[in-house]
Amino acid sequence: MLTRNQLLLSTCLVCLSAGTAFSQASFTDFQKLLQQKAAFQETDFAAVQREQPVVRLVPVSDKREVAVSGLINIRTGADEFLRGYREGMTRKNNPAILEIGSFAKDPVLTDLQNLTMDTRDIEDLKECVVGDCKLKLSAAMIERFRKEIDWQAPDYQLNATNLFKQMLLEYVRDYRSRGDAALIEYNDKRNEVSVASEHRALTGASSYINDVLADQKSGLQLLEDAIVWSKIKFGLKPVIAINHIQIYRRNSDVGPQAVVASKQIYANHYFNAFLAMTAFVNVPDSGAYLVYENRSRADGLEGPFSKIKRGVVEKKALAGLKNILAHSKASLEGQGLSATAAEFSSHRSYSWNQRLFGGIRPLLWLLMLSALIALLVLGKRRADSNASKALKPESAKS
Repeated sequence: MLTRNQLLLSTCLVCLSAGTAFSQASFTDFQKLLQQKAAFQETDFAAVQREQPVVRLVPVSDKREVAVSGLINIRTGADEFLRGYREGMTRKNNPAILEIGSFAKDPVLTDLQNLTMDTRDIEDLKECVVGDCKLKLSAAMIERFRKEIDWQAPDYQLNATNLFKQMLLEYVRDYRSRGDAALIEYNDKRNEVSVASEHRALTGASSYINDVLADQKSGLQLLEDAIVWSKIKFGLKPVIAINHIQIYRRNSDVGPQAVVASKQIYANHYFNAFLAMTAFVNVPDSGAYLVYENRSRADGLEGPFSKIKRGVVEKKALAGLKNILAHSKASLEGQGLSATAAEFSSHRSYSWNQRLFGGIRPLLWLLMLSALIALLVLGKRRADSNASKALKPESAKS
């Protein structure tokens, strides 16, 4: 009986905690909730009221994981936020995005027609075996490259690229059919990594947006369900990633009105799992806010120099996220800013620690990947809109 009562009490507390995410009747309620769920402090909320973005590291229990959260106030509506995201979801609008595209509801091979493989990746596949491979692949994928590609043929690079695309297509189709049960296991290293297990850990962590998505009574309605592929430019190797993006809308004047969740289901380098979420939250008598949360698990954060590596990664991730939130605020509020290479030049230079640890810069970029796609595209959209408005008077004069 005691155990039963304890379970009932625990369940009630969980429901109460989740329910508070939708009942922010004041900025004070909103502040308390983010202090509990996102490690924000009182000084952070004072900075937000001064129109400044705030970012924080979120405590994690796994050495391979890095988690960050961000907050900024915004003077726009949820519909405009969602419209900009949906329009720019697969737009190549940043120099770091080399190639980008999406899969149809019924995926076909032509969805990947613009995807290319890096020559170095193809050459690395020649020596790839289960447990020792320079690309993140499942055991079945590795064996197919060994058995189906004639590495002595003059067109082996084209054949390897085509096989890679075919396997990605089959994977996405299987994921569309079976969901997380289809997520692969990476066998590029001696210890296999289950992508499904990694994501259960990320989505199971208690956080502001995770709790919103987990609550069946939240009232969130799914507006968009897309699988997007991208090839991202990094310092050492381009990363080919596949993300499952879900966009939700909630018909309410209080609390989270829109939520965007981006879950990485594949990456050929560095990352085991990646989850980025953005919520547009309306707080009565206070205004609207963007809450950003990111959790990722990556190679290279364990072993020698792990403490130094983590320190560099966390510092760069916080600085990068802060810049992105500031830019997003300016874009959404109509200041007409657009992303340029100069704005991110600080992330392109190589320092001694980046040369030493290799994976630091890629980790920073992928930590910001969903923010770049979900938020930065809005700057391009705003700039295009302003340019169109500026041309109308000229057309009228002529």
